[in-house]
Amino acid sequence: MKQFPKIAIIYLLFYHNESYVDDAVSALKKITYPKDKIEFVIVSNPHPEDGSFVRYIEDAVLPLSEKEIPRVTVLAQEENTGFAKGNTIGAQWAVAHGCEYVVFHNNDGFFATNALEPLVNTLEQDSTIGAAQSLIMLHPDTNRINSSGNCFHYLGFGYCDNYRVDIKDVSLPEVKDIGYASGAALMVRSDLIKKYGAWDEDFFLYHEDLEWSLRLKMAGYRIVLVRDSVFYHKYQFARSMTKYFWMERNRYGVMLMFFRWPTLLLLLPLELFLEFGLILFAIKGGWIKERLRVYAYWISPKHICLWYNKRKRIQKIRDVSDRHLLSRAVTGIHFQDVSTHNTLVNRVANPLFTLYYNIVVRGLIWW
Repeated sequence: MKQFPKIAIIYLLFYHNESYVDDAVSALKKITYPKDKIEFVIVSNPHPEDGSFVRYIEDAVLPLSEKEIPRVTVLAQEENTGFAKGNTIGAQWAVAHGCEYVVFHNNDGFFATNALEPLVNTLEQDSTIGAAQSLIMLHPDTNRINSSGNCFHYLGFGYCDNYRVDIKDVSLPEVKDIGYASGAALMVRSDLIKKYGAWDEDFFLYHEDLEWSLRLKMAGYRIVLVRDSVFYHKYQFARSMTKYFWMERNRYGVMLMFFRWPTLLLLLPLELFLEFGLILFAIKGGWIKERLRVYAYWISPKHICLWYNKRKRIQKIRDVSDRHLLSRAVTGIHFQDVSTHNTLVNRVANPLFTLYYNIVVRGLIWW
């Protein structure tokens, strides 16, 4: 690489975990990309119980700025802005300060020493690529994959590809087109943030990276995995009622924003079948109140208007067909944790989803 473009690494803080910060800082000390070409931007969201984590940053991180690690900027927020808006605040700072690329960096992980160069090289060499994800490995079980790109189901679900698969059992090309990029370790072009906006803050939590990837795909850009850029993630699978609400609420939002009306009409019968199953799942799991909360959200005229306006803005940038958007969609729902495996889903729902995709999606959706 003859020249090194200026990069901003956006590091969003919420949970108070000193070891996470220490891991990220230690990795930055060893990074091979020129440190004077990196801006380390820490966006600190206050925790509702523990408050702000800025004091630790001031004591442990800022003294290292422009000495052992790249220059550090702290953007302390007065309230919890959420994952999407917090990252957007950092991205907007990066764009305003002349950074050519923006890297989104989960707070519970860290980059390998030479992780940035492959991302930059990939984006520099191919202008059709809008965003590039690192190969995300689990930590401390570093031989197992967390995400080799994320999978997008045509009914709006998203999950990690090759989760917990041993890296030796997977053959990955140097650059691979993917369904969507995980927001845990992702590099995007600043000029695309200027043109199409950063993450949608109304998503708050979950699927914000899916929406961002589909937005770029809608504009005609590719989303890829870069195999030789590695990010280590101390990922812990968790289920909660809050997570259930946001994932389901945002799943509807993704479908409404991106698919044409005829596509939504064709998917409606299968969606109704899915809804019946999700209601049974919610009753069995004790989450029926959250299920009803999702429905209550979507029957509100205020919220319908909000998302309909989002849809109009997204459709204006359309440069590809629904058939293209759905070309890399997966047909099955595969759970990341063995504790969530469901025999009915595996033996009944997934075969039906696959059949419906092959007959209806591939056979009828040509627009």
